[in-house]
Amino acid sequence: MFRNNTRKIKFFALGMYLDIEEQIENSYTKMDEIFAKGARILIATDSISRSKTWHGKITNIRRKKLEEYLASRHLRIINEQSEKFTFHNSRGSSRIDLKITNNNLIADVQVWEISEEDSSSDHNFLKYKIGKANSYKNKYNYQCIRYIVKEDKNYEYDRKLEKEIPKIFKIKINIGRVEEMDMNLSTRAAKENDLERIVVSFTEALQTACREALK
Repeated sequence: MFRNNTRKIKFFALGMYLDIEEQIENSYTKMDEIFAKGARILIATDSISRSKTWHGKITNIRRKKLEEYLASRHLRIINEQSEKFTFHNSRGSSRIDLKITNNNLIADVQVWEISEEDSSSDHNFLKYKIGKANSYKNKYNYQCIRYIVKEDKNYEYDRKLEKEIPKIFKIKINIGRVEEMDMNLSTRAAKENDLERIVVSFTEALQTACREALK
């Protein structure tokens, strides 16, 4: 583990290898312990997980478990779209090397790129710049909630949302009358002078539906 403790920003950085010979879930306990400290943390990991979420061309079964874990812990992958690969050998190329961070650090990650410098390895160097976020970024709260969306929960989510919108906006309408409800909201938004109030109320309905249906 490396600890950066300069005047500008303090954070911890460490590397992890998610062994292909072990169940990927075995690594979650260690990551939980690390991120439970609540500090600014950056983990560089060879995940051996392929996913379009982190710009891979193909996917494998490990990626689904990793995606669900990261979403459930509100962790972020800072890898960006690139024509380059993070890993390459005689059998092919992939983007399995990930930079994982938490909400405490994400706003301060300003640059990420795959280096062209020779690493003397089948993994390329990943370069990133971390510094104090500017005042524009600081006014936002990055402590957002992410939900795991599964196809079998879509129907339940739709029903919850159809129930919450009339309750919040005080609309007398039966469940299932989606077009009528949509027209009612459109008319109300057109007449409303304070659109922010409409947005806040609609966001509340969305969040409630997500909490109850997706969890």
